[in-house]
Amino acid sequence: MTNGTAPPEGARRAGVATMLASAASNQTGAAVGALAFPVIGPAGVVAVRQWVAAAVLLAVGRPRPRTFAGGRWRPVLALAAVFATMNLSLYTAVDRVGLGLAVTLEFLGPLAVALAGTRRRVDLGCALGAAAGVVTLTRPQPASDFLGLGLALLAACCWASYILLNRSIGRSLPGVEGSAAAAGLSGLLFVPIGAVALVHDPPTARALACAGAAGVLSSAVPFLADLLALRRVPARLFGVFMSVNPVLAAAAGLLVLGETLGWTQWLGILAIVTANAVTLATRPPDRESPPRRASRAGRAATPGRRATPGGG
Repeated sequence: MTNGTAPPEGARRAGVATMLASAASNQTGAAVGALAFPVIGPAGVVAVRQWVAAAVLLAVGRPRPRTFAGGRWRPVLALAAVFATMNLSLYTAVDRVGLGLAVTLEFLGPLAVALAGTRRRVDLGCALGAAAGVVTLTRPQPASDFLGLGLALLAACCWASYILLNRSIGRSLPGVEGSAAAAGLSGLLFVPIGAVALVHDPPTARALACAGAAGVLSSAVPFLADLLALRRVPARLFGVFMSVNPVLAAAAGLLVLGETLGWTQWLGILAIVTANAVTLATRPPDRESPPRRASRAGRAATPGRRATPGGG
């Protein structure tokens, strides 16, 4: 809560329910979008999703470009590039290694930001636990899809960059104007990419519907739900709860896409989820002002936060 007081119990329960709905919508949207891969490919799906996300964020954020001083454009442009790279790399990874594995590896990005510069023993233990989880998940062998794994890790790097850039933009631009402008620019970047993808692989009505649904379920719904949730629960609880996304991604992959995971892979997911949750739950309070309510808004253009990939 931005006033520093504890929220009423009823509001907290409503916030938790909203966060659960947001996470489930995000991962379900990613799984539904993956249904269109055989027709228009990951690039086509991401293009449609970026356009939907741009439309939503521009309508809500209503950025005023004239108010952006010269120095303010640089992080916005960087964030637009991060949006584009994050979603394309994540969805391509989903196509190659599956939704649960791709989203779990993407969550190493926020974990790396949380662990950066720390000297606490608990954080060192979390880092080792996450590393063990990665080894368990990937189990490098000749048949491993190293390109898919690498793209998921690229998405993780992009999510870490998203967090840092969004933090910088949030200090200089009001509300979600910066994230909305970045989403709009990212949508423009995907005009030629999407045009080539959709001309090369002509879409069917079903494929467009799945890609559009991914934009709504993984962008519009989480964006609005997160804004509501952050009014009802502390920011730290919000961050910890985000750690359920890899589990929900694996569940969505199973139910929607028929992807199955072995028990060792579930152990790897559990290790990374636990590392994220423990790191965020035990992290000392930030010295700066309370987190902005739109801290994740930009990931609506996202897993896999993301607005993000995370799986969106």
